[in-house]
Amino acid sequence: MSTKFLITGANGQLAKEFIRLFNEKGIDYVAFSRQELDVSDFFSVNKIIKETRPDIILNCSAYNNVDEAESKFYEALKVNSLAVYNLAIACREIRARFVHYSTDYVFDGTKGGLYLEEDLPNPLSKYATTKLVGENLLKDVLTDGYLIFRVSWVYGEGRQNFIYKLLMWSKQQENLRVAYNEVSVPTYAGFIALKSYEAIKKGLKGLYHLVPMGYASRYEWAKKVFENLGIKKDIQPVSKEIFDLPARRPDFSAMDSSKIRADLEDEFPHWVDLLKGYLKSMGGL
Repeated sequence: MSTKFLITGANGQLAKEFIRLFNEKGIDYVAFSRQELDVSDFFSVNKIIKETRPDIILNCSAYNNVDEAESKFYEALKVNSLAVYNLAIACREIRARFVHYSTDYVFDGTKGGLYLEEDLPNPLSKYATTKLVGENLLKDVLTDGYLIFRVSWVYGEGRQNFIYKLLMWSKQQENLRVAYNEVSVPTYAGFIALKSYEAIKKGLKGLYHLVPMGYASRYEWAKKVFENLGIKKDIQPVSKEIFDLPARRPDFSAMDSSKIRADLEDEFPHWVDLLKGYLKSMGGL
């Protein structure tokens, strides 16, 4: 019997990569956008899940506007916390497995090194708080049969990522200013989808940090984007504090993927190589 997946947040960049992967492999799935399925409404979630009877739910729904969450905390809480609880309850009812995505922002960035799964979270923003609450609610409801992947600086198809915004800024501004003191791991959504699928096939459970090798500042990431696109642009490294953004962000939230690499018996690519492949596949954007 084939495994059936249900994907939430179908219009997001991660969900699109799962849909592409599943179409290539001929995998059975159903996908729902935010308009088609309000994951914060328990009755809607319960109805859809009982009708479709998936074996595995991939929760790609998320409220990812870090700064907006400071003033719209309840909206972020509904999607990043309440919805996770709703999906977990529905999963438990039909004994489905649940795959969920969280963030490196659950850490405060003061460790001074790569973050491991056992490191204590300490979110600095309301967005990060809602993501951590979602993690904890999931663990409370499903003591087994779940996968939580913490990911960072995700980019892929669409406009809701740093690369797209960077290119828009470059057209509007003569000199770009990019933070040098915000460091994490740029991660291609297609890589997340592929490694998630491999982890699911292998029956992995629990919490994992899912990122490629290496790490970079926003400034270093921006330089690599322009370098690979052959764009000559003056980029000025500046402190993130000068932007005076509503939400606080960790200085260094890069995560260590040793655990999942060991469990998958796999070597992960460097983030720079994934970036090159992405930009090439997108035709230089």
